[in-house]
Parts: sequence; structure tokens; C-alpha cells
Amino acid sequence: MYWQKLSKTTIQQKVFDELQKNIDFITEPVLGLPGSSVDQEQFHNPSSLKEDAFLSVLINNPNHIGCHTHKNGERYFPGTKQIEIDLIKICAEEIFGAEESDYDGYVTPGGTEGNIQAQWMYRNYFMQNEKAKPEEIGVIFSEDTHYSVYKASNLLNIHPITVKVNHDDRKILLEDLKKKLEEAQGNGIRYLIVHLSMGTTMFGSIDSPEPLLEVIKQYFKHYFVHVDAAFGGFVYPFSQEKIDLSFKNTEISSIAIDGHKILRSPFGTGVFLCRKSLIEHVQTPEASYVYGSDFTLCGSRSGANAVYMWMTLMTYGSHGWTELIRQLIARTDYLCKELDEIGVKYYRHSDMNIVAIDHHAIPEDLAKKYYLVADNYSNPQWWKIVVITHVTDDMIKDFLLELKTSKSVN
Repeated sequence: MYWQKLSKTTIQQKVFDELQKNIDFITEPVLGLPGSSVDQEQFHNPSSLKEDAFLSVLINNPNHIGCHTHKNGERYFPGTKQIEIDLIKICAEEIFGAEESDYDGYVTPGGTEGNIQAQWMYRNYFMQNEKAKPEEIGVIFSEDTHYSVYKASNLLNIHPITVKVNHDDRKILLEDLKKKLEEAQGNGIRYLIVHLSMGTTMFGSIDSPEPLLEVIKQYFKHYFVHVDAAFGGFVYPFSQEKIDLSFKNTEISSIAIDGHKILRSPFGTGVFLCRKSLIEHVQTPEASYVYGSDFTLCGSRSGANAVYMWMTLMTYGSHGWTELIRQLIARTDYLCKELDEIGVKYYRHSDMNIVAIDHHAIPEDLAKKYYLVADNYSNPQWWKIVVITHVTDDMIKDFLLELKTSKSVN
């Protein structure tokens, strides 16, 4: 894994150079497009904002509709579109081990769309290639999986199959997996979408594909594997050298990542990646007025988000980002060491920066003071800490001191 770190000046100049290749709504006779640059009445001094590369892209308001790794796409914004292609290349090849150009992808509004896009793509594949009916298609996942999997199955009219996990280590229970697979077969399910997680929302737990697929293959011949790496995609590949939830594993066909979590891009930013040719199954031929057609769920989307993600990755480079993640993991290690010393029960995957504390071990008012997130606000069983860049050592120490005090009082 490697990509070069660039200086701020180089990054800014690259963005400005590519922006010059985009259409300019102010200076060119644009009559046919149903869009424009952002309303400059909302800026007190737009000329000064144009000194900043990202804000200049935001004002230019490029529409990145389509999938630019598959087709050329719209001809109006070739500059920023190329930055998106470069971003997808880093994510697919350098982070997730895809072979050069053997993938497609685009910048999404976030992990939810990436997960829906995957189920949509596989559902259509089964319907088009295997003549499957929607009611014959199931999506199987652990009970810790992000709720977007339920959105997708509801929208696509396919069958959701939830598998129980072990309470202590959050691993999928293989006996329950077998039970659910047998029930699925009995209910007429013949085709399966396997939805695995690289960092579940509440626990940061990571599914191991090998033992799960060993069982699944005993029941189903037709299946695809999707990885929800919304949180873990910019953490786990940098904290663990060998990962089996990447394109180096031939079983993995698609991956969804969030840019607005650990990478801190503006909200509404993610990446969807899949192996080459699969995305053709979600082409919308009726989008005949779109150059290169459309293969995405959202359609029109801001090119500024793609540029921001690219700028962030270039600011750090692969070595710099790896070091940042190592610092966060070390900070999480310290938190867990202190929790162990005071006898607090928690779950944490050793290569992730999420710690879920048992609700018995922490007063609810303390959890709320530090903005911890509950697994279920009507009946909390766990409270989650996410050790992200704004979480300092002092903040952790203050929390631990109050937690120790509360335990001594009780």
C-alpha cells in the first residue's frame, strides 16, 4: 500500500488546474444544463473564497453524475472528474488490493447508499443472469450490522436474514447461521447476498469471511459477498497488515466506505467499489440524455465531496495516514488498559478504535455528559466511545477520573 504525500501548495494547484478544465457557468454560454454554479449571493466576498481550492470547487458546483471508472460520463466537468477517478484508484488498488483497472466505483453520499447499491446490483444480477425472482433472493448478516441493510432489503423486496452473535466477542454464531440458512432454503431462498462488516457501528467488530463462507457453501451455490467498511475502511487496513475483507480475497465482490467518519470529509461522502463488470447490472438505459449513462442510485452528486476526500488522502499520504491510525489505536489501547484496571466490562476489537462499555458499568448521566452513543435509547445495553482525532488524551483522562469516582461512590 502506497500513495504519495503532497504539499498543501501542490494539492491546491492540482485542484485549481483540474478546475480550469471544467465548464464555467459564469463565462460560457451554457443553455442546456439544469444546474449552475452555487448562488453567489450567499457569499459576502466570493472572490476571496476563490483563493481556496476546495471552496472554489464548491462554488463551481460540478455534477459528477455517472460512474467514471466505467464510462467517460458527462463532458462538462472532466477536471474534477479525473480527481474522483484518482481517488477511486487509491481506495480500490492501494487500500483494498484490487488489480489495476479491475474495478468500478464512485463517490456516494455515504455508506448507506453503498450498501443499497451493492444489494441492488446483486439482486439485478440474479434476476438477469439466473432468472431469479425477488422473493428467491436473501441477504444474510449479523445482528450487529448497520440498519441500512434493512432499508435495502425493504426497498428491493428481498428477504433479510439476521444471524445472532456471541454476546462477549460479537462473532457470528455458526450454529445460528446454519439454522437460518436451513430456514431460508425452506422459505424458497435460492440466491444469497452475504453482507459482512469491517467495523460494526456499535462495536467496531469485524466479520471473518472464511468460517462463514465455509458454512454458507454447504447450503448455497449462488452468492455474492459485500463488505460494509463504512467505519473500518479507513482504519482496519492501516492497523492490521493482513486483512481478508479486501479484493485480494476472491470471494469479496464489493466494498462500501464512508468518507465522513474517520476521514472527516463533509457529511454526505462515501465510496462504493466493486469488481469490474458487476456495475453494469444497475445501468439505467432510460438515462439516455446522460453522457455515458448512469449506474448509481443517487444520480446527480457533488464533485466537491470527491475532491475533498482526495485532498485529505494526499495531505497525509499512505505513511502519514497509517501513523495517524496507529496513534488512535494507541490512545484506544490506553483507554482499555485503564478500564481493565478499574474492572469495567467492555467490548473492543484490538485493531479498532471503538469501545462499547456495558451499561451496568457506567452511570447514564456520565454517558450522556460525554456524548456516548447507546445501542438502544429505549433500553441501553451498551454505551459507545469512538476514539477519533478530536478525542485527546486529556479528554480520556477526565472521563476515566469521573468513571472511577462514580464507581467508588456506588
